[in-house]
Amino acid sequence: MAVDRDRLHRTLTPRSVAVVGAKGPDFGWLENNRDFVGPLYSVQLDPNEITEIEKRGFTNYLKLEEVPEDIDLVICAVPRPIVPFIVADSIKKNVGGMAIFSAGFAETGEEDAAELQDRIVQLANDAGMPIVGPNCMGVYNRRQGVKFSDGVDHGDGGTVSIMGQSGTHTIGATTMAQRVGIPVSRGISFGNAVVVNEADYIEYLRDDPDTEVIGVYLEGLKDGRRFFQALRETTPKKPVVIWKGGQTAAGQRATRSHTASLATPMATWNALIAQTGAIPANSVDEMVDALQALVHTTAPRGRRLALMAMTGGQSVAISDAFGRQGLEVPELADKTYERIGEFFNVIGGSFRNPFDMANTIGMAGDSANLARIMQAVGDDPNIDAMVFEFSAGFFARMWKDHPERLEEMLDELDGFRERTGLPLVTVMHGGAMDEEVIPIRDQVVARGLAVFPSFDRAALALSRVINYYEWVDEAG
Repeated sequence: MAVDRDRLHRTLTPRSVAVVGAKGPDFGWLENNRDFVGPLYSVQLDPNEITEIEKRGFTNYLKLEEVPEDIDLVICAVPRPIVPFIVADSIKKNVGGMAIFSAGFAETGEEDAAELQDRIVQLANDAGMPIVGPNCMGVYNRRQGVKFSDGVDHGDGGTVSIMGQSGTHTIGATTMAQRVGIPVSRGISFGNAVVVNEADYIEYLRDDPDTEVIGVYLEGLKDGRRFFQALRETTPKKPVVIWKGGQTAAGQRATRSHTASLATPMATWNALIAQTGAIPANSVDEMVDALQALVHTTAPRGRRLALMAMTGGQSVAISDAFGRQGLEVPELADKTYERIGEFFNVIGGSFRNPFDMANTIGMAGDSANLARIMQAVGDDPNIDAMVFEFSAGFFARMWKDHPERLEEMLDELDGFRERTGLPLVTVMHGGAMDEEVIPIRDQVVARGLAVFPSFDRAALALSRVINYYEWVDEAG
């Protein structure tokens, strides 16, 4: 079926919502959507459930057709044998579209369950009605207040959209992105994707003004050729980070029972990524890391890095981590060395790149020296980006007693970004001091800085983003 784009937009950006089948004890599908900016209705027959629904302040109807106004999105949470009847009622009501939370269809491998799914597909296709799912968490829209989890935010802003076949991974990526300062504008958990598939969503997000960056979790493709074409048309305009689930034989068996997805050979998948310029990821952490590097940094102009570590051992570790990803750690210009050499403490330190600079800027050093270092490195013609280690284990207690020192450091990093326009990523190891590090990390996040828990994760994310921008330049 060619998806009606206007109806799909109504489904993903609804102005009115009806939840069919909300049940206690928590009535999650209603409670999660209390922030919805439009009218929210319940449709429930069970008198025991109705009493509690109305006690919670929601308006309930016995039938969908009794709802007095047009409905853009129906959230369906009824037992699977009832789903075709709700689909039929939604068609009669001429709703925009549906998100079907109900599961137990083709993914079970049961013949009668697959036939039930086929009935749903036939009804929806004949009526031209979009269905998100079944077997999914459905729709999240930050601005509208439509939520598939109580852990996602509601409010303005956001330029990232996340779509995925797994509700767990779609919600997980969304909430993890929020924790690192990325307000997600849209989330789409689409499960079995029996009516609207991954190609439809990519095409929609490609043209969506609220989306600048896209994160994707996929287990299989319903229409591989069309998805390839849609992805190839999207990536020159918007970066797309894709985590492919089912990369091993065991993982492929799991995807079949999860969303009835057929295995795609990894050689084929890797070729698709390479030819379309999508950014690969192998976990939710890698997806969110790549999103951080895309959202919180500027587009890199090259692969040459200034690596700012605090101790000698870390200067070795940071060099190895970024070197393994094919990134360069060049010598600085002679003029830069002359400027820094005027004040840098070389006893227990080094500024050759990578830097070992705790004794120059830390407890025993002059905090003004950081400004001098950042100014000199920012002016260096051999540097395309900077990686800065927050040695929280080294400085945490000092920052607790003297919070102004952390603020000064953050101010210098902000100034570097504004002055140079160069990409800047930061690394903050937790280790044995997680309790002290978490509030410090939150302050870094509040400044809109990309912050990673290890050199390796920062290196992988930055290298993948640099590879993407190089691909875009080569593709013209």
